[in-house]
Amino acid sequence: MGSVGERLSAARVRSFIGRDNELACFEAALAGDEEAAFAFYVHGPGGIGKSTLLRRLADRARAAGRPLIELDGRFVSRDPAAFERAAGPFLHEAGTVLFVDSFEHCQWLESWLWHHFLPRAANDTLVVLGGRRAPQAQWTSDPAWSGLLYVSELGPFSAEQARSLLVAADIRPELRDRVIRFAGGNPLALSLAAAAGSAGCGSEEIWAPSADVLRTLLAGLVGEVPTAAHRRALEVAAQAHSTSEELLAAVLPEEEAHPLFSWLRDLPFMESTHRGLHPHDAARETLAADLRWRAPNAFAAMRRRLTDEFLRVLREAPEERVWTVTDELFYLFREGETLSRLRTWSREDEVHDRPLYPADLDAVLRMAAETEGPASAELVRYWARRQPQAFSVYRLVSTGRIVAFTARLALPYPPDPRDLATDPVVAAAWEYADATAPVKPGEHIGVSRFTVYPEQYQVPSRVTDLSSSRAQAEAARAPGRAYGFAVYRDAETWAARVKGTLDDTGARPRVGAYTYGLFSVDWRDVPVEAWLMKFISAPAEPVRSGPSPLSRTAFDQAVREALTHWGDAGAFAACALLRTRLAADLGDPAGELRILMRQTVDDLGRDPRGVRAREALTAGYFSGAPTQEGAARRLGLPYGTYRRHLRQGLDLLCEALWRQELHGPR
Repeated sequence: MGSVGERLSAARVRSFIGRDNELACFEAALAGDEEAAFAFYVHGPGGIGKSTLLRRLADRARAAGRPLIELDGRFVSRDPAAFERAAGPFLHEAGTVLFVDSFEHCQWLESWLWHHFLPRAANDTLVVLGGRRAPQAQWTSDPAWSGLLYVSELGPFSAEQARSLLVAADIRPELRDRVIRFAGGNPLALSLAAAAGSAGCGSEEIWAPSADVLRTLLAGLVGEVPTAAHRRALEVAAQAHSTSEELLAAVLPEEEAHPLFSWLRDLPFMESTHRGLHPHDAARETLAADLRWRAPNAFAAMRRRLTDEFLRVLREAPEERVWTVTDELFYLFREGETLSRLRTWSREDEVHDRPLYPADLDAVLRMAAETEGPASAELVRYWARRQPQAFSVYRLVSTGRIVAFTARLALPYPPDPRDLATDPVVAAAWEYADATAPVKPGEHIGVSRFTVYPEQYQVPSRVTDLSSSRAQAEAARAPGRAYGFAVYRDAETWAARVKGTLDDTGARPRVGAYTYGLFSVDWRDVPVEAWLMKFISAPAEPVRSGPSPLSRTAFDQAVREALTHWGDAGAFAACALLRTRLAADLGDPAGELRILMRQTVDDLGRDPRGVRAREALTAGYFSGAPTQEGAARRLGLPYGTYRRHLRQGLDLLCEALWRQELHGPR
């Protein structure tokens, strides 16, 4: 049996997944490749695997016989001279490899390192830095460093890599998708979820992160949150699909939105997209799960605020803002049964839509012919001439390549005979309308006629998500819309997906070699907002009972801290007790927590054994006595006797508050 270090190294080799490029580049440098980098800088959000990668690289360097210096940025002195003393051999001993983890904690050293320290390195040395922030642009763009510096932003694991980790952890197959959905490819979240899943799932058919997992992930992914306002801004970002400064201002009217949005934008796990800020999946799911567990009422209240705002936008906002609003609304309720059948919200292959331009027509016709046949392509050509404004062309955000198109026709009454004679699907829509509730003069019907995405043809995708959102926004704002129709080739599958939201007309018109199902809603009978509410079925909230985010010892310390700062409103508002479940659902956390604590102290006097304890707490903390000795004098008690009653009171108060922390108010 080898040493403990050797056994740890072997375990890391067995459990390590991915990062092939980083390993290969570092191996080339270890081997002395003259083209290889000298400095390696890996960065990414918390929990993405930076420390794990640095440990793996250190194992490789150690196996190659290199001397190592391993520093942790959290414990590096602010004096550059102290850093130089700790890393001294790097300047004098050839072949040394210097590792600095958690570099964001000593980022102030960066300019000094590039300018003054690294240029003095001994021969054949290497340096590896790992932190949450990217290196300053002046170094990555400096021609002198370009051949010496390797920078890698670590991303989440692929679905295949994530599944491999869960297989290795013996997570049951039926739980893996649930774990991957929560963790989003984040290595820390996957590892913690795998550990919790292996130990605690039992015979349950679902998996949910435990309080311990959430607490660890919040510390690892999010870190410290400055104030309660910043916490609420995080809670908005955790629930909303994307967060703009305007959205923050609307749902947090009592807060100053601009500094909160700027703070969110600078967080390492936050991505800026064309629609706003989007947290990395693991951070989002962790924040949402923590809030739902810690404060289910606050979670539901924030969702209601967001729902109200999105419905307001749908009714009132300028036209250019409404197209994606139902997409944002449905995202809040994405765990509901109906929406999980219809929508994806996948970040992979993200697309954006643009109008149909003449230069796009050849690509659109080619996709139609490949997917639905030449007869359908001719109908696309017909409608592109008749209603070019009805078409949307979808391009990949990553490359700009056209990948899909849709067409949402607006057809006024009376129908044009040319349309009826040319398109069997449109003819079937008018026939159904005439047979059920005829369209009247001044009204029109809407037909989502084409949804062609060859790579994901008529399965839930971002194209179907965004096209549906546009169709719903059009229905909400178009005066005189009588019917909305949707067209799907796989009629039976889509009948099951849209059950309860769209009616199957029973019509199956044929175009070329294929038949199509026609599904409808009569907007005269069901206002769009009422129809949207069919999708919004919130999953059951958890019972407010379970472990606290603090240990019992830390909780008791937080109670004592709150009492110590009772006379200072600012200090009290910053106490750790404000971050417990006791305060999570309170509208005015500081003010209402003070009332709760006073009431709990008063309740101690209901038991004769607690009367003296209540008096000691009241005199010591609530009466304004300048010292504990002064409180004892107010009660007319010897100081030793007073201290005994005070200790008893603190114990009783902590116990009573702890019960409420675990189980909610009595």
